[in-house]
Amino acid sequence: MNMKPMKLACLTTALVTTLAMGATAQEFDWKAHSGETVTFLANSNPLGQLLIDHAGEFKELTGIDLVVDGYQEQQMRQRLMTVMNARSDEVDVFMTLPSREGMQFAAAGWYADIAPYLKDNVAADYDPGGLSPALMEAATFDGKVTGVPLNIEGPLLYYRTDIFAECGLEAPSSLEGLPEVAAKLKDCTDATPFASRGLAAATPYTFAGFLHNMGGQYIVDGKSAMCSDESKSALTLYSDLLKEYGPPGVINYSFQQLTALFRAGRAAMSFQSSNEFGPIMDGGDRMNDTGIIPLPPGPGGSHPTVIGWSLAISAHSGNPDAAWYFLQWASSPEMQAKFALAGIAPPRAAVAESDEYKAWLSESPVRQQWQEALTVLADTGTSEIGYPIISNPESRQYIGQAVGDLLLGTVSVDEACATADAALNELIARD
Repeated sequence: MNMKPMKLACLTTALVTTLAMGATAQEFDWKAHSGETVTFLANSNPLGQLLIDHAGEFKELTGIDLVVDGYQEQQMRQRLMTVMNARSDEVDVFMTLPSREGMQFAAAGWYADIAPYLKDNVAADYDPGGLSPALMEAATFDGKVTGVPLNIEGPLLYYRTDIFAECGLEAPSSLEGLPEVAAKLKDCTDATPFASRGLAAATPYTFAGFLHNMGGQYIVDGKSAMCSDESKSALTLYSDLLKEYGPPGVINYSFQQLTALFRAGRAAMSFQSSNEFGPIMDGGDRMNDTGIIPLPPGPGGSHPTVIGWSLAISAHSGNPDAAWYFLQWASSPEMQAKFALAGIAPPRAAVAESDEYKAWLSESPVRQQWQEALTVLADTGTSEIGYPIISNPESRQYIGQAVGDLLLGTVSVDEACATADAALNELIARD
């Protein structure tokens, strides 16, 4: 299993160095494609929504018309698959997770290579070398750069400091200790003790940290390892926490439901995306009663999940040059500084270290805790969510199904993992 950390402060790779050395001999013209149109397939998560909210600034800067085709994440993926399989030029730019579908989309030839643009067609202040080398490397397949990073994120444990104080509890220090803390919260408060994703398609994102921290691996000796002792322990721990201490209907929970529950003050602990920090704090009710930490370590140590969304240009785009201007605008230091102040962790070290961002963090202890937790993810995390194979997206279905079956109580953990292993071994053999 590849547990290589994605470090924001790692040494600049040869690839990024080369891109950073790209000359802009002629003056860059933001208006070069004025009057043209770019279609953007957007995920309506907090990051995608920020891009949409600032779209007027892109139009003003470039003169390019931006047509937004926005959906919730699963619907966005379905729309993208339809367009790409048809080799249609209906979409120019789309949001993508290299850690999820990068290998699959690259193998299918769906990404345009943006390395030439990064090398020869950037504004003077763009600084391609300032983008996270680790995230740039994660978006590079067979020498082709498939996208530019927009953020760095991972699931974090949000908890109510006021409820914990009333119940005489400290933040959990170990993964195995989570059920004990949740049980005491259940006896002490009406708030949901522990919430996390239960929707099968969304669960692998939060389950991955449990698997890795319990010492589990997806593949051992070329075979699926969901039935290893460590993996079964992770499946049992995660599903039992949600069954015994989670909210009603948790089998349907993804990030939207988790955010609404915690923001409303109805959850004592919520393990969810760092990207949801802004929406959770919206309105200010949680600013003074929330603590944030990475997922506590387990028997396998601490291997938090860390990923980043990228923007990519479709290989079938009829207007890739104008599309590149949208990618460049969205990932520019100026725009990422704005996104950072809205709670989107920046993939540029210069933004993270800027005086403005540091001042914003210093205004609230919970902001500082959020950034400190993200630093741990950046320094020690793994982007391995699902099986490290071309069919990674499909592999996640079987992981989510195993958790879902356990949540419903329809199977034992041995049955759940065996069913998953059988399907996953077929994927591994096929790839």
